[in-house]
Amino acid sequence: MNQEKWVTKITKIEKGKISVRGYDIKEMMEKLSFGGAVFLLLKGELPTEAESKMMEAILVSSIDHGVTPPSSFASRLVISGGNPINSAVSAGVLTIGDFHGGAIEQCAKILQEWAKKEENIENLGKSLVKDFISKKKRILGFGHRLHETDPRTVKLFEIACKLNFSGRHMDLAKAVESELERQTKKRLPINVDGAIGAVISDMGFDWRLGKGFFIISRVPGLIAHAYEEWTTQKPMRRLADLSYEYGGAEERRIHSR
Repeated sequence: MNQEKWVTKITKIEKGKISVRGYDIKEMMEKLSFGGAVFLLLKGELPTEAESKMMEAILVSSIDHGVTPPSSFASRLVISGGNPINSAVSAGVLTIGDFHGGAIEQCAKILQEWAKKEENIENLGKSLVKDFISKKKRILGFGHRLHETDPRTVKLFEIACKLNFSGRHMDLAKAVESELERQTKKRLPINVDGAIGAVISDMGFDWRLGKGFFIISRVPGLIAHAYEEWTTQKPMRRLADLSYEYGGAEERRIHSR
């Protein structure tokens, strides 16, 4: 094998033919859902019917959450400045980090690391929460600024149970939710990021794909926001005069030294 060449096991391109993980793209177009094709790309093997349905539910769950999240706002702001739609969507994707969408990755990492320990789930949940509280660290994937109970979490867990993807990671997430309320006296529900983190963990996905799941899911929403801004709003979106306040120094003069 020539080490100077890039080597990939994902897609083979030949004249007049495209094969993804060994499967002809034409056959995939006819027989696979989008979620199933994503599963194939990430896992390397065809999904079962249950895996395909679970992927569809995951990808739909985070497709959009209104204009207020950083990614939607950034996409609309950038296109309002006269930039192309690809720049606007890229700007939205670049806002995805540990506190917006990235909680899937961080939550999955925590669940996967702790679920390996040989303790029962109830004790694991207690230990995990106690450990994070003692270190004054936040457990990402829990709590939501708007939803007291995230409806997407409820539905994802319902689908996961129906399709037999409810395992040790989901059980641990639920135990952590209960322990957070008990130890902090606050209601911190599993949000959609935490739910996805738990489900993809029970499906056997590496936690490092967490942000990838959110990006794949959210891009259609960003395109819709950018297009709506472009076609229905005046250019150069700006903050309204009363939506911010100045908190700096009072008016002063420059004196000669």
